Amino acid sequence: MNKTEQSLLPDYADSRLANDPPLRAVRAFEAIARLGSVTLAAQELAISPSAVSHQLKVLEGYLQMPLTERQGRRLILSQQGREYYRSIRAAFNVLRQATEHLVDQALTRQVTISLIPLFGMGWFIPRLPAFMRANPQTEINVVYANHRNYLSDASDMSIRFGNGQWAGYQSEKLISGRMVPVCSRDFLRLHGHIDTPDQLLQMPLLHDEERTTWGQWFVQQGVKRPPRSAGPLFEDGLLTLAGVQAGLGCALMREPLIAQYLKSGELVKIFEHAIDDGRDYYLCVRKDSDMTPDGVLLQNWLRSEAVQ
Repeated sequence: MNKTEQSLLPDYADSRLANDPPLRAVRAFEAIARLGSVTLAAQELAISPSAVSHQLKVLEGYLQMPLTERQGRRLILSQQGREYYRSIRAAFNVLRQATEHLVDQALTRQVTISLIPLFGMGWFIPRLPAFMRANPQTEINVVYANHRNYLSDASDMSIRFGNGQWAGYQSEKLISGRMVPVCSRDFLRLHGHIDTPDQLLQMPLLHDEERTTWGQWFVQQGVKRPPRSAGPLFEDGLLTLAGVQAGLGCALMREPLIAQYLKSGELVKIFEHAIDDGRDYYLCVRKDSDMTPDGVLLQNWLRSEAVQ
């Protein structure tokens, strides 16, 4: 840029590094670059061509360099203009996609529910077809609940496992978290029938999240010898279920979440004796926002399914 060109541009040198770029001017330039003319950009932005040209000059003044140049009667991008457009194009695409996504959500009556994997696989999803048949207009988004950090949950409602106390949420108990000892049918064929807790104590034991629950169960059953804490430890119930299905051993599992496997005979409940560690499954909704009508439909349906 020569001195004459520099003199024609507004002086933004003192502030251009300290402030955000003039966004209206950037928007005008993006339209010019994408559509190929000031006239088409003006039509899209619903302003006059002179207003578009003014915004272009504002941006060039801010950047202290020309973004366009004349080629006969046509206005084309300069080398700096092409480089700048390549840089900002992705940002505008992200903005457009985010806006379209938000509009689509408002139009499609979506409800997002977050839940723990085993609850989803063993309880929620097998029941979901009935809800969808009864409410075809409601779109359900099912996502994982980050049960290690519930603060990151942005869903409309969530099924949480714990004591029912989460800041900012209204919680109501949905189903019990009591655990019963189970194993696979193939495991019993291999090891024989288990008639007493003392016999169970000699079997391979699997641990869900921590190793102390089995000890508590055996104490409640009057077993005086301390139980072994050996055996595989799994991070969550879904992995524990996979271990039981693979015949690795016996596990304490939450009966409502494995009901389909008990009914089919794939898994066997060894004893009726259950242990309650004080944690249950709760239906949680935010205190700071109202539930949509479709959210209320899902909420009421969950309640009705839980009492059956």
